[in-house]
Amino acid sequence: MRLAVVPVTGADDWEAQAKVSGMEWFRWETWLGAAVLLGVAEMFSLDLILIMLAVGALAGFVTAALDLNVAVQLLAAAGTSVAMLAVVRPGLAKRFHGGPELQLGHGKLVGKQGVVTEPISAQDPGRVRLAGEIWSAQPYDETLSIEAGETVEVYEIRGATAFVHPVPGLES
Repeated sequence: MRLAVVPVTGADDWEAQAKVSGMEWFRWETWLGAAVLLGVAEMFSLDLILIMLAVGALAGFVTAALDLNVAVQLLAAAGTSVAMLAVVRPGLAKRFHGGPELQLGHGKLVGKQGVVTEPISAQDPGRVRLAGEIWSAQPYDETLSIEAGETVEVYEIRGATAFVHPVPGLES
């Protein structure tokens, strides 16, 4: 890199000092541009890494706006980025990427309770009302017979048949 020799008239003439040091391109606009580019790139990756680097670039922007040395700007940007990656990202990633298990189809009925509409036995499958639908049902324990009107819990679903077990009730 070729250094331009510019006479410095005052200590507060930042642009002239930057030209002497060869870092005339390294101003607050650079940090702001980097932060914006990293933020836009994060929208496509969604890994929460680039946004943490963008926050580091914003720290560099603030230090550059305060007219601090380039070394201080780099340290602030790097330190903030590392801190964000180490402290903030793990919690955010856990919160955003870890959600409840999504159960689809008949698997969501396992563990639910229903009401027997036709008597159920191992030899004669009956019917049960589950989640507003009528399902064919057999007892999970083949030795049981379950009468109509009893409340049952779904233990398993095989094909279109629910295997159920009676829910113990309070007897008076």
